[in-house]
Amino acid sequence: MIKIGLDTESLHLWFQNKRMDIFGFIEKAHEFGLDGVMINLIKDYNLDPEWGTLESNDPEHLKKVRALLDKYNMYVEFATKGIQYDHLVKIIETAEAVGADIIRTYIPITLNAKEDRKTGGEGKYDLGKVRLDFDPAVFDDAVEELKKIVPVLKKHRIKLGLENHEYETAEELVNVVKAVDSPWIGLHYDFGNSMMAWEEPEQAAELMAPYTVTTHFKDHIVIPCPDDEYEYVVCGIPAGQGNIDLKRCLDIVLDKSELTRINVEMCYPYCAQFKRTPGAGGVNAVGEGCFKVEPPLYDESVMKPNQYYYPQEISEELLEELLKKQMDGARESAEYTKKLCREYEGK
Repeated sequence: MIKIGLDTESLHLWFQNKRMDIFGFIEKAHEFGLDGVMINLIKDYNLDPEWGTLESNDPEHLKKVRALLDKYNMYVEFATKGIQYDHLVKIIETAEAVGADIIRTYIPITLNAKEDRKTGGEGKYDLGKVRLDFDPAVFDDAVEELKKIVPVLKKHRIKLGLENHEYETAEELVNVVKAVDSPWIGLHYDFGNSMMAWEEPEQAAELMAPYTVTTHFKDHIVIPCPDDEYEYVVCGIPAGQGNIDLKRCLDIVLDKSELTRINVEMCYPYCAQFKRTPGAGGVNAVGEGCFKVEPPLYDESVMKPNQYYYPQEISEELLEELLKKQMDGARESAEYTKKLCREYEGK
């Protein structure tokens, strides 16, 4: 039976505005009838700068988190970013403390890999303002860095999944995993992120599935954004309400992988810019299929697409509206995911 989990990002407004903590989130996932959670450890507005929605790595806190997960017999996965050895060791040890057996991460992108090696940086610039076909040496560096962490993953029996995180095409990530050549490092297939690299989600699923160890199940539309360089952005929407053929993508990834879990990441409300040059992933322009252009979620006089993620910066009234919509969207996405998984199992 396919197990279904919920990523904390699905309720990012609830965490960032102190309406929910990690214990309330686990309770909510249980209320939704889900089997697990993915806990995002990345800093953001009002979140712990090191541990994100997990809040802390204090041993007593972690014991309480694990106890609640055990109470509901729920699996847990972590989500972090970066591939630096020392960082991943700390994440792996914390994952073991709460019983997480899979960690999602992504490769930091840099404008100049050679210069980045000199400074020890990880692409420290505003990724949201960058359009690039980045230095491909970043993947060569990633292979060498990832090989260092393999013995630690093996020791703790934890797998690492590299996500297609808006910049990377599926082929680029597959090549990294092949070069690392370890059963402890695979891929994290995000059902929507390939769009930001101008790649069809189905194509990404076909290429990534044989190496996929974890997922983000989400839906997207494309909407106008006059402030954006390409005049459009990719917009999160509750699962089943967007233009990605989620059933087809789910069939591909389940048919061609050994996955037994699907994690819902309901990214409403958010918008993401196209990060690569058109054509980088095989799609050259918006207009058809999942790249069909839809109306924006709000009139620009109320809120622009680049303001969707932080509505609290506009008004308390708008925040309250979107808190409700986000909770409803997360619940609807969970139900839709259950439906598709049951249909798959019944084939």
